Amino acid sequence: MRADENLPDLLAAIARTIADSLGFETVVVNLYRPAWNDFTVTTVHGSPVVHKALMGQVRTIAEWDTLICDAFHRRGAYHVPAGSYEWEQASYSYVPVAEPGGAPGDWHPEDALFLPMRHSGGHLLGILSVDEPVHRRRPSDDELDVLVSVADHAALAVQAAQEAAEAARHRLALEQLLDISSRLTAEPAADEILRAVCRGVRDALGFEHVAAQLLDPESGRLEARAAVGWNLDEPALTSEFVLGDVEPLLDPAFEVSGCFLLPDDEAAQRISITSIPYVSHRNGRGPHAWDRHWLLVPLHNSAGAVIGLIWADEPEDRLLPSEQKLQALRIFANQAAAAIVSAAHQRELRFLADHDPLTRLLNRRAFVDRLDSEVARAIRYRRSFGLVICDLDGFKVLNDQFGHPAGDEALQIFSRVLEAALRKGDDAFRIGGDEFALVLAEAGEAEARKVIKRITANVASPRASFGIASCPEHARDAQTLFRLADEALYEAKRTGSGLEFVA
Repeated sequence: MRADENLPDLLAAIARTIADSLGFETVVVNLYRPAWNDFTVTTVHGSPVVHKALMGQVRTIAEWDTLICDAFHRRGAYHVPAGSYEWEQASYSYVPVAEPGGAPGDWHPEDALFLPMRHSGGHLLGILSVDEPVHRRRPSDDELDVLVSVADHAALAVQAAQEAAEAARHRLALEQLLDISSRLTAEPAADEILRAVCRGVRDALGFEHVAAQLLDPESGRLEARAAVGWNLDEPALTSEFVLGDVEPLLDPAFEVSGCFLLPDDEAAQRISITSIPYVSHRNGRGPHAWDRHWLLVPLHNSAGAVIGLIWADEPEDRLLPSEQKLQALRIFANQAAAAIVSAAHQRELRFLADHDPLTRLLNRRAFVDRLDSEVARAIRYRRSFGLVICDLDGFKVLNDQFGHPAGDEALQIFSRVLEAALRKGDDAFRIGGDEFALVLAEAGEAEARKVIKRITANVASPRASFGIASCPEHARDAQTLFRLADEALYEAKRTGSGLEFVA
């Protein structure tokens, strides 16, 4: 049982103790609701009639201000004598059916006595209402002192219960965080990581709607990758917008613990609402309530750049999140970002095992494996394939005159040209310096010439030279086939023809 689930039992015990020990037939607890900025009757100790009349009734702050005021203050309590307040104007009231006493100091059925329960910080947690004293007399100063003391102790108990509930929620958040942290390193993909984090934010921090977006580095668009409460195909998540659209929301003036919490009207001034067509439903009212607020948490990489966002909405308690809750949300976001960056690094390391880091083509290691397997396949199934070895003419001069950055750019451009010219099933490799290889599946001389024609048509400067050999026509082993294609390449460079086939 959660600590906040114990609160009704605690309040019932407080009301019963006051009734039995201090001699009041009716004791009512009006508990403050920060989500609504009002007081609601949560506990009624008394007859079935009074229980039916008062249980669940709500009174606003403004109404209580007319009752808990200096005019009625007496020794820390508030005594409203009969005739000093028009109870008909109250949103609810209960007047016992009894004849008023005739002697001075007798309790009148329209008398009311209220005892504030205050937090140690000074704000109201609730108000105790006591009525129908057994001795039918208005309380003496000594009796009021006892009542006020009991109310103070009751306030401490309520405060402790509420703080225990908040602490329990925080422990749950930490437990969820530790659980997610232990699993994130094993998650194979960013989407799985983000789904786990969204579930953790929902379960631990009490947000019914949570979404995670990642930034596409090429387009700059934020793409929804995981969500709970929302569907990924809902307009709220499918609207196309880029990071620049939401950057005005990331204003340090609204930052708390690395999260950005903005009132709705402030967000509306900074971003087009049509960009994210969604409005919160679990709203409260008053200074402590969630009221269509915007809460977003940026995900950062190790360099501090934004790589995504987490959005949280629809708080179960309808309250603005505490700083403690925002700290936990920030930790969830940090864990997500770290796991995503780590996963990306792992993918990059796996990629670089077989690929060249500059051109992103397959590397020499992958080329050797592919060439061996293609030779074995060609001999076994009697299907030929073409091997093309090529390099850039005058590449050393380019590097010497314009520097290595220019040379690197030329290699990257040439690599993209190679990839664009290939057919399905073909592969391109960078096997060293400015030297490249193409494995052309089931390609004869005519098919190879078409591929090379597409390449040369898109190579401006520097020019490229090509040497071609076929398996099994020219060689039946990988080493000989490579040597023949390489010799053809150098013959093409020597003669200036740009292209040589093994005779």
